[in-house]
Amino acid sequence: MLRQAFISLAVLGVCGVPIANAAAAPAKKPVRARPKTVDAAPAATLPGEEVFTRSADGMMTPNAVKLRPTTPAEAEANAVWSVRAALNIAALQCQFSPFLATVRNYNDVLRQHSDELDRARATMVAHFRRYDGAQAQNSFDRYTTQTYNSYSTLDAQYSFCERAAVAGRAALTLRKGDLGKRAAALRDDVRAGLTPVSHKALLTPIEVTGVDLPPL
Repeated sequence: MLRQAFISLAVLGVCGVPIANAAAAPAKKPVRARPKTVDAAPAATLPGEEVFTRSADGMMTPNAVKLRPTTPAEAEANAVWSVRAALNIAALQCQFSPFLATVRNYNDVLRQHSDELDRARATMVAHFRRYDGAQAQNSFDRYTTQTYNSYSTLDAQYSFCERAAVAGRAALTLRKGDLGKRAAALRDDVRAGLTPVSHKALLTPIEVTGVDLPPL
């Protein structure tokens, strides 16, 4: 049974740290209460915005993550990071077809474009630092989780897997340092594959024209 893969950036373990004794001597001077911190502005998809768009016949298309205004460098970094997320989700969801080689594609892209992927990550962290200050890393983690989930699909899994496989192979034809130039186009092509074909369209009869085959 096909399974939707949602990525979580949860911490897998907590180191045991001794807890300070609560019965400490009272302070000589009254301690001023620290002002309450203000929650950081949303890093990506805003609260209340739909994660999926549902069609009239109930089929769902995952929506792309929406960012606040970006610089050209940040927009390119976002595209690079989105391609990485798409290929990662494909490696998880598309192993039913060894022909697509999505696991190999993803691993090879990580190796071939590692420097550019690292720069994209640093650029996006700086983007969130510009908006959220000390909360930048949390904002980046939330953005990454949402970006990964925006490529998770059941209703269009076959078309997504096919387009992600093509995008992975295309990324491997690029020289190191050139992924950013093509990332937006690769991302958009993969996202186009996330729109499912309507059940009604699948059931629509088509006219088949006979073709005479050459003799053996």
